Amino acid sequence: MPKTKITVKKKTAPSRKKIVHRERTETVLDKEKLEAEEKVSSAPSKYYEAVGRRKTAQARVRMWTRGDREIIVNNKQYSQYFPTLHLQQVADAALRIMKCQDKFRVMALARGGGIAAQAEAVRHGISRALVLFNPDFRKRLKKAGYLTRDPRMRERKKFGLKRARKAAQWAKR
Repeated sequence: MPKTKITVKKKTAPSRKKIVHRERTETVLDKEKLEAEEKVSSAPSKYYEAVGRRKTAQARVRMWTRGDREIIVNNKQYSQYFPTLHLQQVADAALRIMKCQDKFRVMALARGGGIAAQAEAVRHGISRALVLFNPDFRKRLKKAGYLTRDPRMRERKKFGLKRARKAAQWAKR
């Protein structure tokens, strides 16, 4: 972290007010410290991170191989966050298809969109993180359609219309 150094200088104008300037001084790390940091970052306890998207929903997913084997979405158990069984099955479908439910601790931050789109965004993020963990998983996840980002979006409202395509009723006479 850079250190800040505060110096006080007098202004040469007739008012003679004190002005505080801040100068940033960078600390230089030697090669040994950089190598040690690289070793720590490549430790097996790291996490795999990916972003999943669906419509306007986004989910940032992190997966650890250590820790409790659970899925947490927005600091809640996924069974609490996704109220229906269908949404819970959508969210953990990628783990089920790869038979990895008891191997990972998953934390997801989902925002935007609706609850169903968030569940699909979490599934997309988990799928991408699984591919980072093991590239051999790609073929099965791609075949299941979990690596494809669903591009369908809501069409924008056009001027002169009530919605994207809905217009006022027209009558000839």
